Amino acid sequence: MIITGYKYTIEQDAIDAREQCDTYYGIPVSPEDVTQNWCDYETANLDTPIFYYIRFDESLTVVLGEPEIFEVTVPNPF
Repeated sequence: MIITGYKYTIEQDAIDAREQCDTYYGIPVSPEDVTQNWCDYETANLDTPIFYYIRFDESLTVVLGEPEIFEVTVPNPF
């Protein structure tokens, strides 16, 4: 699957990117809020080496910069 987004080789880097977006957008407003993160990261655990990524959304550009295009291996549905 071709993804446009932000790719990280270290999970902590993906966590840090998510936290940067949360801080920029003021999420969560309170600990009881349903929305706890502006975005989240996913794990490409079928790829070698494993990597982490955040799917692109226009709102992320101001915080994370321009996205890249990369491939993620997904399970065969058949």
